[in-house]
Amino acid sequence: MYYVIYDGNCNLCVNLVRLLEQLDRGDRFRYAPMQDEATLQQFGVTPHDCELGMILINAEQPSQRWQGSAAAEEIGRLLPLGHLFVDAYRALPGVKWAGDRVYEQVRDNRYALFGKRDTTYQSRYPGCDTGGCFEG
Repeated sequence: MYYVIYDGNCNLCVNLVRLLEQLDRGDRFRYAPMQDEATLQQFGVTPHDCELGMILINAEQPSQRWQGSAAAEEIGRLLPLGHLFVDAYRALPGVKWAGDRVYEQVRDNRYALFGKRDTTYQSRYPGCDTGGCFEG
């Protein structure tokens, strides 16, 4: 199981989480918005951490974390056949570097580019719905 910490006020982020929810149906991923301070504390994530982009946490090894474009790549790799696309992306000269720069620009300008929601999106597959984030 993996936990995705996303910006629940960002239209782009929420739409990507909704797409993942449809693809995964809670099989591999659970989700927590960056605006849920209690959940962030359980994950040991600070608001400053959230400024650097989405975070992916391995529930079985919580110290294993990915952030920003690395988190997006790891999520893609974990999806069925996703490793084929991620491996190809990483193998093309200069593409990963460019992808990292694009991620940073989108992250830093997401509200201006995609808009900000009036309410924080809560996933149908929440990260800490049973009183603790890390089982196992």
